[in-house]
Amino acid sequence: MENICEGKKWLVIGAGKSGINAAKLLLNCGADVVMYDDNKEASFDEIKDNVKFFAGDIKDDILNEISEAVISPGIPPESRVVCRCMEKGIKIIGEIELAYMFEKGDVAAITGTNGKTTTTALTGEIMKYAGGKVIVAGNIGEPYTELVPDSDGSSHSVIEVSSFQLETIENFRPHVSAILNITPDHLNRHHTMENYICAKFNIAKNQNDSDYIVLNYDDEILRERADSFTPKTVFFSSSHVLDEGAYMRSGKDIYVKFDGVETKICSIDELSLLGVHNYENVMAAILITWLMGVSKEDIRKAVISFKSVEHRIEYVCEKSGVVYYNDSKGTNTDAAIKGICSMTKPTYLIGGGYDKNADFSDWVDCFPGRVKKLVLIGATKDKIAKTCDDKGFTDYIKADSLEEAVKYCSDNAGEGDAVLLSPACASWDMFKSYEERGKIFKELVLNLQ
Repeated sequence: MENICEGKKWLVIGAGKSGINAAKLLLNCGADVVMYDDNKEASFDEIKDNVKFFAGDIKDDILNEISEAVISPGIPPESRVVCRCMEKGIKIIGEIELAYMFEKGDVAAITGTNGKTTTTALTGEIMKYAGGKVIVAGNIGEPYTELVPDSDGSSHSVIEVSSFQLETIENFRPHVSAILNITPDHLNRHHTMENYICAKFNIAKNQNDSDYIVLNYDDEILRERADSFTPKTVFFSSSHVLDEGAYMRSGKDIYVKFDGVETKICSIDELSLLGVHNYENVMAAILITWLMGVSKEDIRKAVISFKSVEHRIEYVCEKSGVVYYNDSKGTNTDAAIKGICSMTKPTYLIGGGYDKNADFSDWVDCFPGRVKKLVLIGATKDKIAKTCDDKGFTDYIKADSLEEAVKYCSDNAGEGDAVLLSPACASWDMFKSYEERGKIFKELVLNLQ
């Protein structure tokens, strides 16, 4: 650790959870750390006694002393402070790259537009069944920089990585990587779909032919570009029986097949997770852990005991015969489509939020026969309403708050209906995060009379 930090002054850009933990990791190895956030109200109280910090602006004389900078995922690479660092020749890495400098064990890394958190959590649970030290971190909620000091020569780190985090990797190299799917998202950040794809593909940037990448055979982009990856490619599929990899037979049983030997892992009837997208997440986790050397028995035990992660088609409760589900992590249209398609009851759907320049057409197309009433909130409610009008879907209303939306659903939904929060949008217009949005939704539901 000392050699990483020796003779260097580090700048940590961004004072959120990721930035704070990056600073702590550097401080623990004796680095001289400066922190910056462009928000003048940013708080550095947690580590203020150990770092110099600047909010709103940072002077050239400070930047002139910096050797390397760590950028938090939420900071765009074209932001002013990052551009100033680049102009001065300061090396810039991300929080994932910084953590990997301290990694001592094996790494599995998971990305994709949707399903990352469920797949990462399940992969971690399977690894835990196999025994030994397991670290589950990254975009799933616990910063990699916070947990990586616990790694050792026998540990396994399972890391969820976003496209934002993958923009700034340099040497990060998982032994097994996975890309679950690619659909349009974060185009306000990446600007073009090709940029977004390239960011996701960075997960395999440093892998070689002794490593593996797990891909969704049913995703056209991944299937057609599979030959571009250096590591050995292994597919999973919910609709094709494959010569090698993981797949479903008859839409029911999940198998893996290697070296001509087919092994049944489980039936979907044994799973607590709902929907084809979740069966794909299960197959991805099975493949990742199989390639990491976990036994069939441990994989099966973990898979059939696993429950849905918080905020992802999460059962909240049943009141007066109405079932409530929290899918606050459905922050884009593809995820929200999967959420509504998982419902088996007529559904009151709460949607809308921060605008990421998304097209809501495909989402609205899946409403007929599923959505009994759409309740719109947030910055995108007018945009979504217009899409509904254009598509001829008229069963919607607008609400001024999540509380008003939940009350409307409670007052109007009847026995046998479902209420689903699945916004198809980020949360930042009304909430600090999708987690906060989901927790408030659950509190509102549980407090219904």
